[in-house]
Amino acid sequence: MNWFIDLFTTTDSVAHITLLYALVIAVGVLLGKIKFGGISLGVTFVLFAGIVAGHVGFTAPTNILNFIQDFGLILFVFCIGLQVGPGFFESFKKGGITLNMMSVTIVMLNVLVMFACYFIFFDTNNVNNLPMMVGTLYGAVTNTPGLGAANEALVSVFKGSVPQIASGYACAYPLGVLGIIGATIAIRYLTRTKLADEEKMLEEEEAENPHAKPHQMHLKVNNSYLAGRTLREISEFLNRDLVCSRLQHNGNIFIPNSKTVFELGDEVLIVCAEADAEAIKAFIGPEIDTPWSEEDQNQPLVSRRIIITRPSMNGKTLGKMHFSSVYGVTVTRVSRQGMDVFASRNYHFQVGDKILVVGPMDNVNRVADMMGNSVKRLDSPNIATIFIGILVGILFGSILLAIPGMPVPLKLGLAGGPLIIAILIGRFGYKFKLVTYTTTSANMMLREIGLVLFLASVGIKAGAGFWETVIQGDGLKYVYTGFLITIIPILLVGVIARVYFKLNYFTIMGMIAGTYTDPPALAYANSSCSREAPAVGYSTVYPLAMFLRIFTAQLIVLFCCG
Repeated sequence: MNWFIDLFTTTDSVAHITLLYALVIAVGVLLGKIKFGGISLGVTFVLFAGIVAGHVGFTAPTNILNFIQDFGLILFVFCIGLQVGPGFFESFKKGGITLNMMSVTIVMLNVLVMFACYFIFFDTNNVNNLPMMVGTLYGAVTNTPGLGAANEALVSVFKGSVPQIASGYACAYPLGVLGIIGATIAIRYLTRTKLADEEKMLEEEEAENPHAKPHQMHLKVNNSYLAGRTLREISEFLNRDLVCSRLQHNGNIFIPNSKTVFELGDEVLIVCAEADAEAIKAFIGPEIDTPWSEEDQNQPLVSRRIIITRPSMNGKTLGKMHFSSVYGVTVTRVSRQGMDVFASRNYHFQVGDKILVVGPMDNVNRVADMMGNSVKRLDSPNIATIFIGILVGILFGSILLAIPGMPVPLKLGLAGGPLIIAILIGRFGYKFKLVTYTTTSANMMLREIGLVLFLASVGIKAGAGFWETVIQGDGLKYVYTGFLITIIPILLVGVIARVYFKLNYFTIMGMIAGTYTDPPALAYANSSCSREAPAVGYSTVYPLAMFLRIFTAQLIVLFCCG
């Protein structure tokens, strides 16, 4: 029986440490699935399980806890960076600037409300109170990476005993989740918004401004200007992206290339962006009421989805591949992350993209071999890219920047460095021949493993002093000040966005959920709307909001807690 007792009491053994983490993570994840009022806290419950373990003395050596905490944080933020990287810079285009500016305003207001609560409700002479309020801030905004960044920065400032800010985080987090959803609902009543009217408005906007999704139509060439002109000349004159996937001339159906000459009476199958369809139709000719049948063609044409899995294809542009002239096929659509986009000439291929290819079967098969088209290859994770990125991220995050007035030099650290490098690799990695593709499930697995390791470590370390800090100390203050940090910025910016900027309420819901990086709030927004507006608002602001949450955490600590 001694072996069983030793397993729980010999804190420096590998078996004990493994058992500790396995138990804390398993209990936390299972408890996190329990819903309170239809809302669950998810994996954040691992933090609470760790606090309980640390409180009863079920712990591990501090150096081991620190290592696992930091490694988990690096893995977590790097996978987030890879996920948001491809859309980070695009999020500032076409309407995204307004949403991102409001998101930045909310982030700044969260910080200002935190400082206001600190000066109003706490003793400013106590050096531990401000760090604890930083923990409360990140619990209130439900942002775990920010907690990690703040915790790491505190190690640079407090050379001795580092304040266990996870206690403030734990106090503020539950009401933070509820407060985000509650404040979002309050905006609807404050602005007297009717959900049915907002749905109707979205429907009308989509009808007036079609997205650049693929649109297919059969046209008859009746513009005399086109007679004797090549497909390249017509495309350049229109100055619009279009693909002529098939052409019927004198009863023969074939795949045209850039040198194919149009004649009056020809019938063409055009694929273009929906917004360009009317202009192209007006220039080429009317749409055919009864399109010709593919059964009339002289050679069999097939349409096939091909997955790009060959690393050498990463970053190549569609226009420079010369599919029609060299391979005798046409690429009409591209799908990335489950979304169809129009195949423009400037489109950069990335591993994991799916392309729709039309042409003779033999030619299509040759293109499939060239592109890879091996689903099995996608199942193999690109470990080298991940650890090369982490290596560069740690080096980048370790660069010291001396700023006047700061007690210690500024550095991005183990959170900010890998995050920025991951965003850059996710967006521009193909230029350095880095394959950044990972399946969604693989990215989520790595991210969740990193998160639970971080949360368990933080919770175990905070557990020893949790009772004195929270129950016998200022725990109640952390709860209500955290609630104020949560709701005040949402109510202010949400009402302004609705009344002044006239934004759709569902878009505002998504923007708020993205700014607080809070999946439960997004799930509530999606359940309230039948369209994609909440998801669009969420994804538009999420990358910048996540970056700011992590970066401001370190700035607050380094500037104010030193």
